[in-house]
Amino acid sequence: MKAIVAFLVIFALSVTIGFFINRKNNPLPVYRPSDVNPRLVDSDQQAMRSPHRIREFKLVNQFSDTVTSQLTKDKVYIANFFFTRCPTICPIMTGNLVSVQQSLTSEPDFLILSHSVTPEYDTPQILKDYSERFGADKSNWFFLTGDKKEIYDLARRSYFAVLDHGDGGMQDFVHTENVVLIDRLKRIRGFYDGTSESEMARMTDEIRDLLRE
Repeated sequence: MKAIVAFLVIFALSVTIGFFINRKNNPLPVYRPSDVNPRLVDSDQQAMRSPHRIREFKLVNQFSDTVTSQLTKDKVYIANFFFTRCPTICPIMTGNLVSVQQSLTSEPDFLILSHSVTPEYDTPQILKDYSERFGADKSNWFFLTGDKKEIYDLARRSYFAVLDHGDGGMQDFVHTENVVLIDRLKRIRGFYDGTSESEMARMTDEIRDLLRE
């Protein structure tokens, strides 16, 4: 009996050690436009094999403070796109991101940026009320509004978060469950389904990996 127990303990330790060695030897990819589903990338970017980085931006958060890309300097962060009146995927995604945030409360270099795709309606106060309704920790989760064309350009040409293409005009509309993981160098390292609990659990583990790179 003791031999069986000892074998099981050694087996479990071997599996655990193997798992972490495998993770270490298989780092997350660094996505270039040419690595991403072509449907997510504008035609003028699809052939690009050079390093891709999230471009500079200037938006407004739920506290009416101006937020620029300087906020993300040396941070690992995730970005998603939502709107406060969404009755379908957005509440699920936001609820899942609350769980992600709670799992990473001890990580000072982690941020969440949630961009409103209906900025003409989602004022800072409405975003603040929405974030409080879900219990989002305001210390590192920023709900962003601002110029629609800028937000849509970020979604399509920086984060590659949406399948559709448009001009950011009045009739244009973005709706996506994609959550994008960005490293300290502003490079894309992963895409995840924000409505999937298992995907969010995997993302949480991979965020921890990036924070230790």
